Amino acid sequence: MLKYSIRGENIEVTAAIRDYIQKKINKLEKYFEDTSNSTAHVNLKVYSDKTSKVEVTIPLPYLVLRAEETSPDMYASADLVTDKLERQIRKYKTKINRKSREKGFKGLSAVESAADKTATPKTDNKFDIVRTKRFSLKPMDSEEAVLQMDMLGHNFFIYEDAETNGINIVYRRKDGRYGLIEASED
Repeated sequence: MLKYSIRGENIEVTAAIRDYIQKKINKLEKYFEDTSNSTAHVNLKVYSDKTSKVEVTIPLPYLVLRAEETSPDMYASADLVTDKLERQIRKYKTKINRKSREKGFKGLSAVESAADKTATPKTDNKFDIVRTKRFSLKPMDSEEAVLQMDMLGHNFFIYEDAETNGINIVYRRKDGRYGLIEASED
């Protein structure tokens, strides 16, 4: 069963809201073998125009699920974000199943999060690093890395190439296509 970290910004997280969010996200567990060591990070926000935003991030070993939705109702936002996460999972599982038929890839199972997010103190230098993220690189091919990058909504993704064991970076180009940077030790 997933663990939960639910935070509210400009809203008190009541037991009713907490129970509703947990009930909705728990429905996603049917897609995974084991989620006992995974934590769903949920951030709830209410803006001055009375709209509500729900952000959910669930780090898993070969996948980081992330979605956010904004609507006038907190419960509706939770429903929408859960639907979005479920679509991401189905898309990813379809792709993995296709690959497993081709390459014999093992299925998904959740283990303890590899993402460790820490912040550094801010100083006056304009080149200060204001956030540091640490994570373990998972072996995958470039297609899986592009899929992971798209699911996260990022413009680049760093991964370990499954065939060469080298560190690679995929990135989204300005023309909408993708680029690959292969690091070498030369």
